[in-house]
Amino acid sequence: MTTFWILIALVLIISLMMIWVPHFRQQKLLQAEESGVRKQTNLELFNERLGILEKELQDDLLDQAEFDALKKELEISLLQDMKHKGDDSLVAAKPKSILWPSVMTVAVLALSGYFYQQLGAYNELANPPQASNPHEGMSNEQIMAQRVQMMEAQVQQDPENSQAWFSLGHAYISANQYNHAVAAFDKVMELVGTHAELLGPKATAMYYQAGQKITPAIKAIIDQSLALDPQDPSTLLLVGMDAFFNAQYQDAINAWQAILDSDRSDVDRTALMNAIQSAKMSMQSDMGAMPNDDAHNPVKKSATQTNATMSKTVNVAVSIAPELADKVGPSDQVFIFARATQGPKVPLAATKISASDLPLTITLDDSTSMGGDVKLSGAAEVEIIAVLSKNGSVKPQAGDIKGIVEAVKVGEETTLTLNTLVQ
Repeated sequence: MTTFWILIALVLIISLMMIWVPHFRQQKLLQAEESGVRKQTNLELFNERLGILEKELQDDLLDQAEFDALKKELEISLLQDMKHKGDDSLVAAKPKSILWPSVMTVAVLALSGYFYQQLGAYNELANPPQASNPHEGMSNEQIMAQRVQMMEAQVQQDPENSQAWFSLGHAYISANQYNHAVAAFDKVMELVGTHAELLGPKATAMYYQAGQKITPAIKAIIDQSLALDPQDPSTLLLVGMDAFFNAQYQDAINAWQAILDSDRSDVDRTALMNAIQSAKMSMQSDMGAMPNDDAHNPVKKSATQTNATMSKTVNVAVSIAPELADKVGPSDQVFIFARATQGPKVPLAATKISASDLPLTITLDDSTSMGGDVKLSGAAEVEIIAVLSKNGSVKPQAGDIKGIVEAVKVGEETTLTLNTLVQ
């Protein structure tokens, strides 16, 4: 910043010199020119009068004494004229006023200030960004892209840094760059060997890359990870999440409970317990019983929440399109879940209701969390997906009915219509 202001000062000094130096130079030239002209005129007059006196002396109109006296008088007159006329030249050499260069100086300074305010960084100087919020004004995609770029630069500088590669792999997952994430975790294993805590994240990246399906290749990695560490959190989180969305609630509970039983300090225990509670609620719903506790009842809860809680919930009015109403059976179930519109497509909250209860308004919040370190309250905007399932699976299959709300801000209400028949 100091260098910048020095350059500005230099530019202004040069501009002012271009205005004032010619002015003073012109004044000096005018003075010298006028002084020279007056001197030449006086000399010419002196020579002319002296010539007349010399002619009169030759014609004997004057004697030598008179000639000498008149010549001396002429010389004295010349000297007096030169002195007085010289003083007058100083006064006459001031025709140029300083008004014009003064106006130009003010104009240069005013224009410089105006253009800097309009085109420069005036606003940044007047309102400097707060160091406590370096990402102010950036979207989630920009923040994530910046984070990925920083981590990529770090591993380029130190290609043998396994921790940097591991962090980069997770950043790639958050940025939906699953193939790069897989490559990053492979690089870590190349550096430090094969471990369950690396196989789990790799399997997770492959799971999202495959459209949230466990392929034989992913299943092999999961089995390898659990053989190395039966309580690896990253692997068990994946197993539990996939089981939940396939309506295998007990398997999901077993996987998440195994993480709690491991007494690891690096897991979000509250989120895991909420996920287990959601799975238990879904099992009870399958058995025809719903808990009476309003704190976990997606229908009743919206009437008892405080304003603070409401700001972290999404109320969804779910209904079936009239033209598809005849395709709803009495045993059909409706799965509703929310996913962040930015970052990995991880379900943040989910619940299940009976299709016979439609139309119905449900509430999604952190109590319906799927577990892990991502929650509905931590998202600014989510998409809502609902699947009316004929066979109890959350994954749409032929004959199911699906509906989606592409974006709704957390804390607001929305309407979702089941209007698409899955072929």
